[in-house]
Amino acid sequence: MIAATAIAVSVFLAFQVASELLDSELRDNAENQLRADSRVLATTVERTGLAQVQLPPYPGSGRLVRVILPDGSTRTPAGQPALPPVSGHAWRVAQGASADLMESNDSDDDGYLIYTLRVGDGAVQVARNSDDSPVNQFGLGMLLIGLLCVAGGALVGRTVARTGLAPIDRLTAAAVRVAQTRDIDADIPDEGGGEIRRLIQSINDMLAALRDSRRAQRLLAEDAAHELKTPLTSLRLNVELLIRLDRRGTLDSALPADSRTRLLNDLGAQVAELSTLAAELTDLARGDVSDESTELLDVADVVVAAATRARSRVPDIEVALDVTTVWVSGRPAALQRAVLNLIDNASKWSPAEQPVQVRLRAEGASAVLEVDDAGPGIDAADVPRVFDRFYRAESARALPGSGLGLSIVQRVVDAHAGQVIVTRSARGGALLRIILPAAAPPARLTQLTAGADTVTAAGP
Repeated sequence: MIAATAIAVSVFLAFQVASELLDSELRDNAENQLRADSRVLATTVERTGLAQVQLPPYPGSGRLVRVILPDGSTRTPAGQPALPPVSGHAWRVAQGASADLMESNDSDDDGYLIYTLRVGDGAVQVARNSDDSPVNQFGLGMLLIGLLCVAGGALVGRTVARTGLAPIDRLTAAAVRVAQTRDIDADIPDEGGGEIRRLIQSINDMLAALRDSRRAQRLLAEDAAHELKTPLTSLRLNVELLIRLDRRGTLDSALPADSRTRLLNDLGAQVAELSTLAAELTDLARGDVSDESTELLDVADVVVAAATRARSRVPDIEVALDVTTVWVSGRPAALQRAVLNLIDNASKWSPAEQPVQVRLRAEGASAVLEVDDAGPGIDAADVPRVFDRFYRAESARALPGSGLGLSIVQRVVDAHAGQVIVTRSARGGALLRIILPAAAPPARLTQLTAGADTVTAAGP
């Protein structure tokens, strides 16, 4: 419909312009012919006189002539159709008011284009019918051509539209099918071209991302169920034991005070393990690293805050800080959680008399954070999988933890376009190094950055 309407408007405008041009051209030609004929007649009149000039009989078609005498009377050829009466303007030309006059006389019956030229004491007139038939024929032709163009444009427009929209129809059907069946495993056929092709490719990329997300959710659910099974089973057995002994009334006799204390401590540890696992699962499932706004921050403040939280959670831990001011563009809460997980992980392995060493420095255009423990280190076979979710080395199975801490660290570092590396410490333990892109300090601190002091702290 749009194509047909556009063609119809275009044809109408073209017809209007062409008609005006054609009418103007035909009128100019007719006026020029009348002037030429009048000059020929005027030459004859000047030789013989207005009253004596011989006017040939009217041949039945062609131009019409009339001679206006000084007394106001007129002469016309024999057999010539009557012309309209001499107008006042033409009479003034015959009286010498002006040299010539071109006028038109349009009536309901016949219209005439009349040219009056003064000759001697009178004037001669040459006229012809105002024939609109060429313009009318041209208009009829344009109308027929316009109708054909509108019909053809509508047909072609519909064909092109349906052909162009066919991939959109199939894309819509595929989207409806996905919405109804929840089946996102099949890609939409890549067809069409230009914007439609890019749209289909974008939707296929979206479906691939949804498949990856669903696969990750399934793996997370399966891993979570597996990891929750062991502490839940242990907790359930201990609780069932207490309930059974209490029902029998033999709780005090069957469990001495020291055994009851150990059992309650085990229950508390299992509940704490479940709480930690649930919190880490929540953080991992929410994936809210990118939800936190990015800001310019001093990594030293993040490290000090993480160390303070680690000391409050495990009072026996000793953390030695050696940090300098390094600015990055990042998310403070996520970075603090990553540093806290590294310190917690190191504290599990570092001997009681050996502190966990945390170092922060700038190296070129990077901020380098190192967490160093004096434990047994990470076996080379475990290094490739140390950041996998729920992965725990054989030597770590007896220690508390869920195997999610380092996975969260990896996710946070990836979100900050950095990298995390596992190596062996000079003290024999594990050394985990985070490298983040450094940022320029705030303008107000630019002059102070060069003189920033190194902060060294240690304490339980």
